[in-house]
Amino acid sequence: MRTYWNTNRGLRTLEKWEPNCWVQVTCPTQDDIDYLENTLHIPDYFLMDIADTDERARYEFDDGWILIILRIPYVKEVRSRTPYTTIPLGIILNKEVCITVCNFETNMMIDFVSYQQKRGLGFTDSVDMVFRLFLSSAVWYLKRLKQINLLIEKAKQHLDRNVDNVDLINLSRLQDSLTYFITSIRGNETLLSKLKFKLPVDELDADLIEDVNIEMSQARETTSIYANILDSTMDTYANIINNNTSGVMKMLTSISIILMFPTLIASLLGMNLVNGMENWAWGFPVALMLTVGITVAFVWYFKRKTWI
Repeated sequence: MRTYWNTNRGLRTLEKWEPNCWVQVTCPTQDDIDYLENTLHIPDYFLMDIADTDERARYEFDDGWILIILRIPYVKEVRSRTPYTTIPLGIILNKEVCITVCNFETNMMIDFVSYQQKRGLGFTDSVDMVFRLFLSSAVWYLKRLKQINLLIEKAKQHLDRNVDNVDLINLSRLQDSLTYFITSIRGNETLLSKLKFKLPVDELDADLIEDVNIEMSQARETTSIYANILDSTMDTYANIINNNTSGVMKMLTSISIILMFPTLIASLLGMNLVNGMENWAWGFPVALMLTVGITVAFVWYFKRKTWI
């Protein structure tokens, strides 16, 4: 999908491209790619880098073209290995060209457009839009972190009632998501610190950059806190599982020892040898009483030791 936006005094859609308008490209088709390369003359490797889901946050300058790759939060389908992850958002700038390219449809970009339309002020220039995208990404990181925290608390409540593999697997997936988040946020912070000196920044942009720094720092610290809490939670439940396994093994070992003595007595007295009890009328009752007595004694001893 390709959308043209007039950014003067709000956002308004345009029928076709005009100088200094914002071209928003979402999930680009081959027709969109051909348009960007052949009509707007964007370097083809820019689009290839943006299409790489593992591309890091970075800045690149080539023959008047500026490529900025920003990592933004993205939610996959529920059954995904990592439901919360990050994807690259490409920002391509030139003198009269301002383009954003994202190979996924994200709530962040939908909300960004909606908020800017309600704000009704548009962007002073392309640099202003870049830093507002940084700010929007930081805000959405915080929103996704709140959702992750709710999922962690829900899984912990289930695990408090019953240690289930499904909940532990879900926590492990959220742990991977937090790792992706903190790596991407740190990359965005590094990129922001470089752009302050690479792009023409005025006084208004400087204030906006300060707001972005605050939001980014908060998102990074929140991610670190949730990651530490999740690590501690996983370690706690791992210890609980180990303790439960040890308790089961201790009980099974105790039962094996208790059953060993009746088997030993029956084996000794049941041998085809002369033992003095084969012709005694009380031989079998005595052997049975001895077996029961020893078994009861060991059961009492193991209960006293809380082994069973």
